[in-house]
Amino acid sequence: MASPIASYYSGKNVLITGATGFMGKVLVEKLLRSCPNVRSLYVLVRPKAGQSMQERVKDMMKCKLFDRVREDDPDFYQKIVPISSELTQPGLAISPQDAQKLASCINVVFHCAATIRFDEPLKHALQLNVIATQQLLTLALQMPNLEAFIHVSTAYANCNRRQIDEVIYPPPVEPKKLIDSLEWMDDSIVRDITPRLIGDRPNTYTYTKALAECVVQQASSKINIGIIRPSIVGASWQEPFPGWIDNFNGPSGVFIAAGKGILRTMRANNDAVADLIPVDVVINLTLAAGWYTAVQKPKTALVYNCTTGGINPFHWGEIEHHVMSTFKRNPLEQAFRRPNANITSNYLINQYWILVSHKFPALIYDLFLRLSGQKPQMMRIFNRLHKAIGLLEYFSSQEWEWNSENVTMLMEVTWCFHITASLQLRLYLSHRHVR
Repeated sequence: MASPIASYYSGKNVLITGATGFMGKVLVEKLLRSCPNVRSLYVLVRPKAGQSMQERVKDMMKCKLFDRVREDDPDFYQKIVPISSELTQPGLAISPQDAQKLASCINVVFHCAATIRFDEPLKHALQLNVIATQQLLTLALQMPNLEAFIHVSTAYANCNRRQIDEVIYPPPVEPKKLIDSLEWMDDSIVRDITPRLIGDRPNTYTYTKALAECVVQQASSKINIGIIRPSIVGASWQEPFPGWIDNFNGPSGVFIAAGKGILRTMRANNDAVADLIPVDVVINLTLAAGWYTAVQKPKTALVYNCTTGGINPFHWGEIEHHVMSTFKRNPLEQAFRRPNANITSNYLINQYWILVSHKFPALIYDLFLRLSGQKPQMMRIFNRLHKAIGLLEYFSSQEWEWNSENVTMLMEVTWCFHITASLQLRLYLSHRHVR
């Protein structure tokens, strides 16, 4: 039996932002593979590193991620239509001709683009995560055939709360007022007042994502909107194959550093829930939400907390055991030393092991490199690692309770497992997997 969701996307024109990013690539691949009759995927792409938008999309299509799609349809790339765009520019720098084309044909919008850097300067994070979302909504309001607008947020947009329901909370500040206020300020002034502005949120990322949800909500009376809030997105569980990932951001980079023997200590609460979720589970839920939003047309914007902690909690202490045992059984190539990482919640113990297991070995190794006429590099690597771990400490040292009633509802109404999150999410949440 054909999936009703795959049937829905048949003949549809879909607009995707952030298509060259981690989640965006998986979304494009899943649509092409599981919805082979989708008409066209319009992707907003900016020229980067001397590459045109066409070259960037062509390089993306060569990725191993698309091997299964390539086997089924060698000409699949013809369905992908790159649109030149720049999120930091007025009107997203979309040409009038392209804007008219998109307005006339788009049926579904998936807004995945965002800066995920925790230490992004507030002005830049505001531009990419909030203003760009506003401008995309402005374009969406000009689409007479638009049936659903799906915004990818984060489960940590409201991390200043311990209990997080599937609702859009009042923003920390009215987005328009903040945008107008910061517009005339010098970057140094904005940098100085940022800590007071973000308040009890840990970084500009979570702060601006909360503002973006407010912006999306303001358009929900005119557009059918759904908001996906994934927690910590990791490598794929099953699709298109287990373990695919294209970056070392967040926990993935930490795991690799531990497997290489570089990371020996990390500050985290062993008893806290590590809310990790595979990227393919998130994307399946996203596509199911797009279908439900378009077909059912909910009266208000539905929020989906795409998390695992409340259903199948997995703790940082358990991750330490599974990750270390995995790398000891299957060692990585060119490891710095034997993997042996330890998680502790004690600040002083963590600092001691950073000194003994990180800085001293780095100094000795760099001295060896200097004496052999090579450029020292280990201290630089450890400094970058410590910065990344420091940015994660807020999330690895505490835990949250997420309500997931809308996710449960979506699983119950999506009866076919070929494309929906239903069976896959049920299986994942009922078993513990670490890859």
